[in-house]
Amino acid sequence: MTMQATRSNMPVILLREGATETKGREAQKNNIAACKIIAEIVKSSLGPRGMDKMLVDSLGDVTITNDGATILKEIDVQHPAAKMLVEISKTTDNEVGDGTTSVVILAGALLENAESLINQNVHPIIIVDGYRKAAKKAKQYLEEIADVVTANDKSILQKIAKTAMQTKLVRKDSSHLAELVVKAVTAVSEQEGEKFVVDIDDIKVEKKAGGSIEDCKIIEGIVLDKEIVHGGMPKKINDAKIALINSALEISKTETDAKINISNPQQMKAFLDEENRMLKNMVDKVIASGATVVLCQKGIDDMAQHYLAKAGILAVRRVKESDLTKLSKATGARIVSNLDDLFEKDLGTAGLVEERKIEEDRWVFIEECKHPKSVTLLLRAGSQRVVDEVERSVHDAIMVVRDVMELPSIVAGGGAPETYTASKIRSWSKSLEGREQLAAEKFADALETIPLILSENAGMDPIDTLATLRSKQSKGEKWTGIDVMKGHVGNMKSSDIIEPLSVKNQIISAAAEVACMILRIDDVIATTKSAGPPPGAEGGMPPGMGGMGGMGGMPDMGGMM
Repeated sequence: MTMQATRSNMPVILLREGATETKGREAQKNNIAACKIIAEIVKSSLGPRGMDKMLVDSLGDVTITNDGATILKEIDVQHPAAKMLVEISKTTDNEVGDGTTSVVILAGALLENAESLINQNVHPIIIVDGYRKAAKKAKQYLEEIADVVTANDKSILQKIAKTAMQTKLVRKDSSHLAELVVKAVTAVSEQEGEKFVVDIDDIKVEKKAGGSIEDCKIIEGIVLDKEIVHGGMPKKINDAKIALINSALEISKTETDAKINISNPQQMKAFLDEENRMLKNMVDKVIASGATVVLCQKGIDDMAQHYLAKAGILAVRRVKESDLTKLSKATGARIVSNLDDLFEKDLGTAGLVEERKIEEDRWVFIEECKHPKSVTLLLRAGSQRVVDEVERSVHDAIMVVRDVMELPSIVAGGGAPETYTASKIRSWSKSLEGREQLAAEKFADALETIPLILSENAGMDPIDTLATLRSKQSKGEKWTGIDVMKGHVGNMKSSDIIEPLSVKNQIISAAAEVACMILRIDDVIATTKSAGPPPGAEGGMPPGMGGMGGMGGMPDMGGMM
């Protein structure tokens, strides 16, 4: 039970039994320490020379990855402040796709640097103000050095995709994959005036272990992980006319309980004949429209299958709704709910529809669509673990290509923009009055942890590297960064290591926001759900959890910002 005493030393019991409270310095230290640990975890996986992590979940499933967001999502983080770092890496992943490791490292560095100021008795709110101003400035400086490019310049987009995959397991196949990714994104992009809009849901990614990464390919259409419903149907149709139906090709059961009294065999036969006639009628409507391929979201009755097979129509049933939408974009077909509505103008076209065996499954390929606004990337690799990591890498690449198409500005990679921004912020911080100046300087230091860790992971001497980098940058060589693979400081443009501006902006905004939020917390009150141990548990909380376990009753921090 937590006792709070009033002035007249009367004990007041404020929090219920089992609740814990950490205040002031103690709370800040605890939160910062937790965030530093999270940053430590992902630190070694930054950059092309970064190492991978093997994560084993409670069921024994293994994930091998160096994608920051995936690592943090898989390890079930308990500490509430550390959870906020996991959140920003997740948001960065959804927003821009890349930079999920950098954002956590930067947030960790900002907090670590703030800690040294707090120890010198600088008030956290002053640090927060300094950080906020510095973050705003940092984004301005980034914009100054960014190069504006043509949004659909294939060679730039390929370099961007390649850079995103350089840090991953797939680096030796990155040129092949980058080509596929750029083809896919440019195929589904929509031009609106000067601007491009890309909905990455239009790119379907199917993965299958077997083969090697070189066997990955792009399909100008859609791959369905379903098989053809009836053995008597053709397995391959050229110049297909495709009907997309989202109602069932079977007789629907009545809503009310209906009883049919059949007194003699003739009636039974008449009943069954009528059922068949209704099904045949349905199939005839499909045939009349001229469709040669039927893709149905719901079931197809056995009898209907027989009639379709007789007419030489290829049919697939129980296609996911999301796949139907993609098919409609790829083939130009209209999704029909009522068969009376199905006419020739509603059909889509594809050069080839074919069932193929991939490993042990049979999949239906709908390809060679004329101008598909939805395409499929079929990813292959030696084993399931590898193909999972290929999928994550391709996701990052697709996202960064989309970022550049939507905001066509690029900066160098290899820690160049961070070093440039850091030196600019240092000189700008001199203009700040009071202690904010110290916070702005610490912000610059935090930015430099990115090139520091890059060089550390590459086995270079971090201090020498940073010194060389700073001196070259101060001479105005804004494209100078760390070429990790060659192990020296060099021009990033000539090494084709470029990144989208929007990724860098997102990293700085997200890291600064979360650091400021954590710095503003000076009191952590953890209430336990019930006074006693939960039913079935022996002896309450495990030792060493210190009330930080399931922080179910955390106060809503939204109001603190």
